[in-house]
Amino acid sequence: MSSNEGQPLDTESEVQDTPAPPAIPFYTECSEAAQAELFNECEEQFAQLEMLQNEIILAEPDSDENPQEQSVNRLTAVAAELKQWQTRRPELLSTNPEVLLVVGAEELQKLNSQLELVLSCSQAKRDTLRETLKSEQKWLEEKKEVLRAGTEHVVKQRLENERLSEHSVLQDTKKKIQKMKDYQNRLMETLADVLAEHFPLPTQETNADKKKKNIPQELNENLISLNEFLELLMNKTLETPHDPYVSIDETFWPPYTEMLLRHGIAQRHPEDCFKIRLETFY
Repeated sequence: MSSNEGQPLDTESEVQDTPAPPAIPFYTECSEAAQAELFNECEEQFAQLEMLQNEIILAEPDSDENPQEQSVNRLTAVAAELKQWQTRRPELLSTNPEVLLVVGAEELQKLNSQLELVLSCSQAKRDTLRETLKSEQKWLEEKKEVLRAGTEHVVKQRLENERLSEHSVLQDTKKKIQKMKDYQNRLMETLADVLAEHFPLPTQETNADKKKKNIPQELNENLISLNEFLELLMNKTLETPHDPYVSIDETFWPPYTEMLLRHGIAQRHPEDCFKIRLETFY
């Protein structure tokens, strides 16, 4: 849309402000002398027309002539007459200035009526175009608002992407790692509670009961719990995966060691029966 959108409205106001042209005087009648002169000229023209018509009638061929030849002859005559009228300059019916003035006034009145009709049609079309222009301008403003909002959103997203540096990515990764560590700690605490409740270390009372049953049993005060036993195996597997075996000593309670081996949680070293490792579960 060009920058001259407002010019049609200015032109319209100029057209409305422009005063209407003066009315053309309409001469309806001529003087008696002019009318008499015009009547005489008309009589002469009619007389000449009758004479020409009589000549045409006398010049017509006999009816015995072939109809096809008559049609051809008439066509030739009409074509010749048309050519003559095309090359002939039009002549005024009358040279009287008064008659010419009245005829010219009538023609101007007809032309004025036609121009008024054209003006009315142009004004109606102008009003329609004005409404169309208003709707198009409103639509353009709406599209500009959408474009402005989209541009601002793109700029905002670009700035946010630029602010995402390596430091922010590293911090996010650290947060995820810390979250996993917290989850692991909760799992280990839950495992420790379950193991402490269902797999406690042997006490003096259980040792006394075994002595009553004549089962000799010596209690080592340095025994580690089943939870500590499993943590030791898991840490060894993670820290030194190439050598995950743990040496068994007097701090490992033999029933716990046997239970882990029987249930497939741990396995012995193929060459050293005093070493065990955590079973591979993956």
